[in-house]
Amino acid sequence: MRFTSEQRLDDGVLERAFTLGEVPGVLWTAGSAPAPLILLGHPGGLRGMYPRLAARARQCAAEGFAAATIELPWAGERPPSAAADQARADLRRALEAGEPVDDGTVDRLVLPLVEQAVPEWRALLDALLPLPEISGPVGYSGGVISIGVRLAVVEPRVRAAVLFAGSFVPRAVFDEARQVTVPLLVLLQWDDEGNDRRMALDLFDALGSAEKTLHANTGGHTGVPAFEGESVNRFFARHLRPDHRGGGR
Repeated sequence: MRFTSEQRLDDGVLERAFTLGEVPGVLWTAGSAPAPLILLGHPGGLRGMYPRLAARARQCAAEGFAAATIELPWAGERPPSAAADQARADLRRALEAGEPVDDGTVDRLVLPLVEQAVPEWRALLDALLPLPEISGPVGYSGGVISIGVRLAVVEPRVRAAVLFAGSFVPRAVFDEARQVTVPLLVLLQWDDEGNDRRMALDLFDALGSAEKTLHANTGGHTGVPAFEGESVNRFFARHLRPDHRGGGR
C-alpha cells in the first residue's frame, strides 16, 4: 500500500488517499491513538461516492473509529468489464420494462464482483491493521450486501457488520448468509425503486447470526435518515469496543 496524498479536514480528521496495488482507496483517522477500523462498503466508483463516503467516515471518526474504503472492481478509475456492463444493462432493461429480473442476470452481475472484491478487502486489512493508528477489531458497513455477507463469512477479523439492503442478491449468497455468525444491523429503504424488497427481507431471514436487527425506513435508495448514522455508531461501539457500556437490552 502506498499513500499518495493527505489533507486535514475542517473537523480535524486526517484523510489520506492510497493505492493498494492498482486499487485506489481512502483512509480516515481522527488521531494518533489506535482505533477500531470500519470498512466502508459502497456500490461504485470513489469519485462519485466520495461525498457520502466522507460524511460516513467523519461520523465514524467523531465516535473514535478509523474508516477506510477502496474502489470496487470495474468502477471509477478501474478497468471496465464488458461482461459486467452487459449484465448491468440487462438488469436496467428489465427494471425499466417492469419485468422480473432473472436469476441468471443477477448471478452474472454480482457473483464475479464478489469473487474479485472480497480478496481485495481482505488485502486492505492486511495493509491497514499493522498501522500504529489502527488497532482493530474491524467492522464492515455498507453495500454491496453480497460482498458484506461473504466478508462476514470468510474474514474472522470482521467482528460485526452493518449491511445496506439495496442491491439484488444471487441465490447462492442466501446459502452463505446462513453461515454468518457475527452481530448484524441491516438497513432497508422501504421504497427503494431499484431494490427487490421481498428479496431483502428473505435475506434477512436467512442470515444465521444470533444477533441481527433490521431497521426499515420509508424513502428511496439514497434517503437513509441521518439518525441511522447514530444507530450504526452505537452498534459498532457495542461490538468493537471491549470497554463500552451500553444501556439495557
